[in-house]
Amino acid sequence: MNVLMPPSVNLQELDDLYARYNRREVAHEDPVHFLYAYDDPCDREIVGLVASSLALGNIKQIIGSVQSVLQHMGASPARFLKRSSREKLQQMFAGFQHRFIRGNELASMLFGAECIIQKRGSLHACFSANMKADDETVLPALSAFAKEVNAATHEQPNRLLPSPEKGSACKRLNLFLRWMVRRDSVDPGGWDNVSPAKLIIPLDTHIHRICRALGLTRRKQATMNTALEITAAFREIVPEDPIRYDFALTHLGIDGGPNLRLFLKRREGCRLGKYV
Repeated sequence: MNVLMPPSVNLQELDDLYARYNRREVAHEDPVHFLYAYDDPCDREIVGLVASSLALGNIKQIIGSVQSVLQHMGASPARFLKRSSREKLQQMFAGFQHRFIRGNELASMLFGAECIIQKRGSLHACFSANMKADDETVLPALSAFAKEVNAATHEQPNRLLPSPEKGSACKRLNLFLRWMVRRDSVDPGGWDNVSPAKLIIPLDTHIHRICRALGLTRRKQATMNTALEITAAFREIVPEDPIRYDFALTHLGIDGGPNLRLFLKRREGCRLGKYV
């Protein structure tokens, strides 16, 4: 896909934002920081699945909810799941609630994840098995991964694992992949068989607003098509790592205030042919 980058995109400014925000000290106010305590990729992928699945709403609520889940799982979440039955998980998280997510959905997702781990060896192996060399993005593998984990529970599709085939941008699943595939000061990596070049941007309200201001999309709805369009535009800038700027732009949006206002004002000036 050939995408002509709009004049409102300034690579130096994006790199400046990356340098300002893409740091561990900023990440301690982001659910990705939970992954840093786990060196074993088998533990990290489970923690990443939990933390990304609950990454909606107020950041303080997200942090609190993820902490409450991980406290039950002990030092090794992988060992915890291996020793836990469906009934044990349902009982343990019976009183859990995070926004519209209830404990039975969380328990079901964890049980499905453990079924896949028993079958495939790891979530990484499951995802990699569904990747093809000629896939432009992770979208086909992401669809297959969500289907396989959901199918393992023998229940209705879980809201924690939405299917991109229904148009969802799958922000939280794409966030999970960003954490597990990329490796820099913020993203710890661990899934080395998946190329960062094929990742899709985790499209939330902050990224959507900023990317509309940048002229990377005109779409008003945060759908998978919108995420793919924005990702394709960023791939023109950084072909090997199209979601490089996701964390920085997201936290620019979260911070708000004068930095965001100035950034958006400059983008408007560029579109009008003015210097701001």
